[in-house]
This record gives sequence, structure tokens and C-alpha cells, in this order.
Amino acid sequence: MTDITISPARPEHAPYIAQAVLMAVGEEIELSLAGGEDRRHLALEAFTELAARTDSQYSYLNTLVATDAEGRVAGVLVSYDGARLLELRRSFFEVAARVLGLHFDDSLEAETDPGEIYLDSLAVFPGYRGKGLAGRLIEAAAERHAGSGKPLGLLVDVPNTGAYRLYTRLGFGKAGERPFAGVMMDHLQRRL
Repeated sequence: MTDITISPARPEHAPYIAQAVLMAVGEEIELSLAGGEDRRHLALEAFTELAARTDSQYSYLNTLVATDAEGRVAGVLVSYDGARLLELRRSFFEVAARVLGLHFDDSLEAETDPGEIYLDSLAVFPGYRGKGLAGRLIEAAAERHAGSGKPLGLLVDVPNTGAYRLYTRLGFGKAGERPFAGVMMDHLQRRL
């Protein structure tokens, strides 16, 4: 897959970042956030706004995009310093209340650790899967954050055996468990 370029996202990538975040959280959580199938477009609207902002955990500033030779987005990886989660997710709380009618506060349990670089959302779009792109995005994030001295961390749903195999192959090991959106997930880390 030599015709794929990985680079920092730009504001115009916001709709693709939003799609990737929703793909990464899964349909069940997406529908829960949206409030039902008939409101699904609102979840996309909310995450597109968050991706276009500079003060959001889902910001294009925190995102790498993989594009093909024609400039089409093939994959997305959102990552940031876990120590910034509380600061960055304030915009999520604001947009979730305004667009989705959901109300969160700082008592919401953190899905990341302040001592890690958190790989928040990773998605490869159909047509580009099975070609090693997810691994390339993770390695690009590792390079991007190499100066931090912090390990990479992520959450994986245990039944997602394909993702679990990928992360294990890339050197991630279990560091514990953490809840995300009411689901207990394995917390994996990898030293840079």
C-alpha cells in the first residue's frame, strides 16, 4: 500500500474524522449518543463540529489521516496526551448538550490515563481494510508522540478479537481494565 500517505489532518477533514470516531465507538454507542436511528445524523453533526474545533479531543489537530493517491481519506487516527483529557473534553460536553441533548460533567470517568498518549479513535474505511493501514497509522502516531516519553494507550472491547490481535502484534499489552460508555474494556499500553 505504497500509494497511501499519512499526514496531520486539516480542518476540511472534519467530516471524515467524525465518521471515523463513530465507526470506532461502534453502532450501539453511536445510537445511544444520538438518541435513536432517526437522530443518527445529529451524532455525525456533533462529531463533525468537534473535529473542526481546535479545543476538542477529536480536533483535527489531534488527528492523522491516511489518504490515497487521489486524495481520498482511507483511514483516521485520533490521539492526544491523556493528561489533557479533562481540558479537551469540555468541548464535547458543550456540543453534546447543545446538539444531542446529553449532559455530562467532570464526574464522568476518564477513559485514559494522564501518563499515556491515548489512541482515542482508529478507523480504516471500507475498501482500504486488510492492507496494514491500521498498523501504519499507529506507527505514525508513535513517531508523532515519540518525544513525550509516555507509552501509547488504548481501550479495546474484548470481543473484538481482530483488533485485539492487531494491538498485541504491534506490542501492546494489558495494563488493566477501564469503563467506556458503560462497557468494561481492556486497557492496553505500549512503550514508545
